[in-house]
Amino acid sequence: MIRIGEIKLKLTQDESILKQKIAKKLHIHEHDILEYSIYKRALDARKKEDIHYVYTVDVKLKNEKKVLEHTRAKNVTIAPDMTYYFPCGKSLLKIRPVIIGFGPAGMFSGLLLAEMGLCPIILERGEDIDKRTQTVQKFWQGGELNTESNVQFGEGGAGTFSDGKLTTRSKDIRSRKVLQEFVEAGAPKEILYDNKPHIGTDKLKTVVKNIRKKILSLGGEVHFESKVTDLKIAENNIKAVIVNDGERINTETVILATGHSARDIFELLHKKGIAMEQKPFAMGVRIEHKQNSINTVQYGENAVKLPPADYKLTYTTKKGRGVYTFCMCPGGYVVNASSEKGGIAINGMSEYKRDGENANSALLVQVFPEDLKSESVLAGIALQRELEQKAYRVGNGAVPIQLVGDFLNGTNTNTWGDITSTCLPRTAFCNINDILPHFMTEALKEALTEFGKKLKGFDNPYAILTAIESRSSSPVRIVRNQQKESITVSGLYPTGEGAGYAGGIVSAAIDGIIVAEQVFQKGR
Repeated sequence: MIRIGEIKLKLTQDESILKQKIAKKLHIHEHDILEYSIYKRALDARKKEDIHYVYTVDVKLKNEKKVLEHTRAKNVTIAPDMTYYFPCGKSLLKIRPVIIGFGPAGMFSGLLLAEMGLCPIILERGEDIDKRTQTVQKFWQGGELNTESNVQFGEGGAGTFSDGKLTTRSKDIRSRKVLQEFVEAGAPKEILYDNKPHIGTDKLKTVVKNIRKKILSLGGEVHFESKVTDLKIAENNIKAVIVNDGERINTETVILATGHSARDIFELLHKKGIAMEQKPFAMGVRIEHKQNSINTVQYGENAVKLPPADYKLTYTTKKGRGVYTFCMCPGGYVVNASSEKGGIAINGMSEYKRDGENANSALLVQVFPEDLKSESVLAGIALQRELEQKAYRVGNGAVPIQLVGDFLNGTNTNTWGDITSTCLPRTAFCNINDILPHFMTEALKEALTEFGKKLKGFDNPYAILTAIESRSSSPVRIVRNQQKESITVSGLYPTGEGAGYAGGIVSAAIDGIIVAEQVFQKGR
């Protein structure tokens, strides 16, 4: 198989001419091409007068060796083997492993262990996706928050109610395994080759359910509404987990994949003396613009021919603090993602078509250990909670919002401009300057002005800010060794975003796979 890069197609050209382009580039006849597939597709919009797609394709030819020897074409190589291979040998684990959490990390740990014949027991504090969706919808319609099953907790983890972005910088072969499993479970096949793949929250619900069914078919178990309330440890070895303050499950292997919002788990680990450390994280707001405005700025007159545009902006303030956009959701919605009563935490989501009226993105400020009020390992969590509760009080239980112009001027917002918030169930005009600490508002104001220079209209005075985006990353890292075990307790494997080792759906899933491999190897 040969891999060919830098094949360009104009917006007016159909993918059906790829075969013709391949033949021309290799100076061969089309009938010499046995088959081809798209490996990567990216939109190049750097020059608005020349927006085009760039393809990398894998091609099978009648005489590949001869073509490779004689071609002078650039960007032509032998296609590497992208197949994921399981660890060799047989694991001799005597007691079934337990996985706590069924987000991307726990899901893929569970899938791998099930495929390797180890029949994992997966415990998820929240509900299955069907019940969870109903619970979340009731909350967004003004109902009571369920602190155990919400946007943060339940089947699929926090990523289920998101845009379902699968972008990753990782070159790890395991990323291909992750994408292939998603496609097998019902995700659009283009996530295998799009440069910025996404699934959308509407399709993710089916995908996570089908992965669960696969795990069950391979001998694994998935238990919902099963909150782990204690860990039994003896002589620095994991011995059992306690579920819902009652049921005991004996095990010598626990994969801890609870996500960054399971604060009670961090408190439990801290109480038991399990090594953790503070780590940098980020907090801020969500910003909303009209999606058609973003499309026009990014694509110009070609906007009507292209999918909804995104953006990615970064800036370092004069004081050296990073500010950046994160989890940008084209055609999406801002959602109340709270998981604790008396607090407000928000997030963004999009459906697969990304056909909502507004674009939104997190606008985050770096938070360093020196910004915290104590040296306690849980000080970052304390700051998150403090600001979430402040947002709740300032908004009188509603989600605080403010127009950009008013935020920059430090004045209260009293009426909408030409953009209306998508956030449900309730919003309230507030002064976000009264919620966030000075170091954050100072950095946001400086960055907003600079981002307006990079992306016209980003600092539109009528753009909407929503507070507070506090759950973008974990403020804690659970320290582990080279075998991915806790350095304190043998048999405990901290995994994914909550443990401080990932930053997105794919990276969390990859970490889950890596940990599953280590569990398998330990039992050999």
